[in-house]
Amino acid sequence: MLHFLPAPLLGLLGSLSLALNTLFWCWPLFAVTLLRIVLPLPLVQRACDQLMIFIQEGWIGCNKAWMNLLGKTRWHIEGNQSFDYEHSYLVTSNHQSWVDILVLQYLLNRRIRPLKFFLKQELIWVPVIGLCWWALGFPFMKRYSKEYLAKHPEKKGKDLQTTRRTCAKFRHNPVGIFNFVEGTRFTPAKHQEQQSPYRYLLKPKAGGLAFVLDAMGEQLHGMINVTLHYPQGSPGFWTLLSGQLDQVVVVVEQLEIPARFIGRTYDQDEAYRKDFQQWVNALWQTKDGLLEHLHQQHP
Repeated sequence: MLHFLPAPLLGLLGSLSLALNTLFWCWPLFAVTLLRIVLPLPLVQRACDQLMIFIQEGWIGCNKAWMNLLGKTRWHIEGNQSFDYEHSYLVTSNHQSWVDILVLQYLLNRRIRPLKFFLKQELIWVPVIGLCWWALGFPFMKRYSKEYLAKHPEKKGKDLQTTRRTCAKFRHNPVGIFNFVEGTRFTPAKHQEQQSPYRYLLKPKAGGLAFVLDAMGEQLHGMINVTLHYPQGSPGFWTLLSGQLDQVVVVVEQLEIPARFIGRTYDQDEAYRKDFQQWVNALWQTKDGLLEHLHQQHP
């Protein structure tokens, strides 16, 4: 609606909208978090859970409103979108930009339960929003290099413990557990460094998905496999804030989680680990072919 304004002014309005929206919702979130800590009673905890869902969905809904107000994004959404709000899902996507997170929230808000992302531990120090992520129960993961683990073997498996501990909190409540399988955003430099066998994707890291299945596989209604494509190229966050995000192409695929992957232990069962990695690699090969098609269809 306001996309006729100059981009710098739109960027300022977008930045203010995001900041004010976050500040508006963070205070009731912190109040509910304090209530959870002070009164750890089952009835209070359940009420707080519902309030936190309302707060997170409200924050996302307001972000969606200013995105629509400032921009003129054309959305091309394909695939099965008949989600069940009362069930839990494992959600994954290719990762190109920080914009991906707001795009996924825009797409899935109030259609499934609010997404819980796996975040790098360093992100907890992001002003205000890092504390919000902590209050909402987002899992913070500390990643160690192979060289570090060789020197400190006692740190091996810490991510698994964090994943299991986090997922245990959602065992009796519907949730959307999200994981970027590539682990980081796609860039040509990372693609070359990895010598990735895919044209548009980095190598998938199957462990994160497997650990979620290990912790709560029987609770999951299915897997939502999202493929994102930006015809104008991978957008920076300023592109979104300034209303310059022209097109977003989204393909949604709902998958059944194979029964053979439920109730298994990824880090202790070598045969299962190889089977699961092959399954994820096949998904990624299909996704890479789909991205090839989307680049041709939406150049």
